[in-house]
Amino acid sequence: MNDFVELFLTLDQTNKTNDKIEALEHFFRHASPQDRLWMIALFTGRHPKRTVNSRYLKEWVIEQTRLPEWLYEETYHVVGDLAETVALLLPPPSTTSSHTLTQWMTALQSLSKQSLSEKKATLLTLWNQLDSRERLVFNKILVGGFRLGVSQNLLVCALANVTQLDAGVIAHRLMGEWHPETVHPDFLLINQEEQVHLTRPYPFCLAYPLDVEIEELSPISDWSLEWKWDGIRGQIVFRQETFTLWSRGEEMVNNRFPELVELKHVLPPNCVLDGEILACQAEAILPFQLLQKRIGRKKMTPAILKEIPVIFLAYDLLEWKGQDWRDQPFSKRRAQLESLIQTLPEPSPLRLSPLLHVNNWTELRSIRQEARAQQAEGIMLKKWDSIYHVGRKRGDWWKWKIDSFTVDAVLLYAQKGHGWRANVFSDYTFAVWDGDQLIPFAKAYSGLTKQELAEVDRFVKKHTLEKFGPVRSVKPELVFEIAFEGIQLSKRHKSGVAVRFPRIQRWRHDKKPEEADTIETLKALIYTPI
Repeated sequence: MNDFVELFLTLDQTNKTNDKIEALEHFFRHASPQDRLWMIALFTGRHPKRTVNSRYLKEWVIEQTRLPEWLYEETYHVVGDLAETVALLLPPPSTTSSHTLTQWMTALQSLSKQSLSEKKATLLTLWNQLDSRERLVFNKILVGGFRLGVSQNLLVCALANVTQLDAGVIAHRLMGEWHPETVHPDFLLINQEEQVHLTRPYPFCLAYPLDVEIEELSPISDWSLEWKWDGIRGQIVFRQETFTLWSRGEEMVNNRFPELVELKHVLPPNCVLDGEILACQAEAILPFQLLQKRIGRKKMTPAILKEIPVIFLAYDLLEWKGQDWRDQPFSKRRAQLESLIQTLPEPSPLRLSPLLHVNNWTELRSIRQEARAQQAEGIMLKKWDSIYHVGRKRGDWWKWKIDSFTVDAVLLYAQKGHGWRANVFSDYTFAVWDGDQLIPFAKAYSGLTKQELAEVDRFVKKHTLEKFGPVRSVKPELVFEIAFEGIQLSKRHKSGVAVRFPRIQRWRHDKKPEEADTIETLKALIYTPI
């Protein structure tokens, strides 16, 4: 466990890529096979589910430290991280432990089968064997906060260096559902033919945001052009008679989209398709907000299936007749995909993402303005001769997104943030006009510079009207431009609307509060099917 803690702290304290790779390689070379498995699992998001509510952790820490609740809360507020707060407050351990990472993970998993009193006894015993550094890492795994600035590509690079395997092979073997207790300790090293897994998806190829003028690219004839769809990125994996549907987050979603699973009766076996899961009624693509109603459900009712039907809009072919086609040029992959979909009986929930046919970049600029009407986020540009990369490769795939929705809103409430923002009023609630009243519609905390945050903080302290626990209502004077990606009607919100990914675009020093937008302006942005 101590070696894993050293790895964690090293990765947490450096921004240098080479240092991170070196630390990962060192652990992988010297750890036991089972500890290596757990390291890989944790760094690829396969940590145990949270089994203890933070309320109980708080109670047990207060009991052990005999701190008043208000002091615990103040400490947590300043530290800004539950795992670190608990690690700092607990008294020093009275014993030590030489347990391995695997043994600690086994103990952590055992909590799921224990009663509340047993969980308490187990955790107090475990905490009493760990120093503050070890507690920090252990607690982060315990509360589901185990996150570091280590991309999967960085991990793959380190593992490829140690195993001498191709990075693409490593990335593929890490995909899909696996658990350290159910795979061979050296599953990365096993011969590829022996390692075939019928359900395993491929690592997704990702696009870079377009950061140059479109005219600076090579001639338009070099590019495949299509809408950037606003849905759930997914892969259909159909090998032999096993059909699986994967999201980009490596979650198998067969149970949420049963109508897509029925494609196993018409698709040829041994193929893998990349595409987008979209809500679709007849020929009309529906807003992503409707699709969200299905994302959170594990059981689909007939009513939901009828209300929000879905399709799989395919735009790439990764495997064909059991052969990996990712190294084939996109032009060849697309041609075979078109041929495949033409053979399917209609109507079908599997459709082909249409290409956009234009003669020049000026025409594409004009068409891009139609994206929102198509329920798209913008345009995708893919070089016809590009292979299907693992992750991102600058220059082959670009995403050219449309501008966000924006409205001018008034700051109504504020509260302090966490971490370095713990002493600054930096989390805000914004409102628009409904008649002669301001009605809150969004919360946002990102988008301002440190200097602007300090200015707003001074304003909040000087112009507080009321206090509601940590929240302060303020004099409605400051106007901000709020950007967001989508909007829908909502019965859960006082405003009657819910916005997607709200953030502060800029501080409107030039506007008075009475010039802010209205709820009618917001509702006019909502998509209405024809």
